[in-house]
Amino acid sequence: MKKENEKHYDYYEAILQLRPATDEIVDFIASEIERRNNVKISKIVEMKNGLDIYLTNQKFVRSTLGPMLKRRFKGELKITKSLYGRDKMTHKLIYRATILFRLTAKGLCPKSSF
Repeated sequence: MKKENEKHYDYYEAILQLRPATDEIVDFIASEIERRNNVKISKIVEMKNGLDIYLTNQKFVRSTLGPMLKRRFKGELKITKSLYGRDKMTHKLIYRATILFRLTAKGLCPKSSF
């Protein structure tokens, strides 16, 4: 049997979308992930307006990394979940999370506050 940390190399639970992706933000995310032993980057997809980072631990991204990005870089954070499937043994629903972090222009309010 596979252990918890021996997942398939393409396995992911969450997508962190950075719009736009700056070197400072990417370095910050890389350093936070290196400090954890239960999170790995599955793949990075470069989009025309930012990056999509696929991560193996949804709980870490939603409850720790997302709020840290919002506090440190003053951006907008949106968290959504979509149904992925059902666990074969426990029959619990399995969700994948998408976390969008969008930088706001300094001195301007986010669009949603108008």
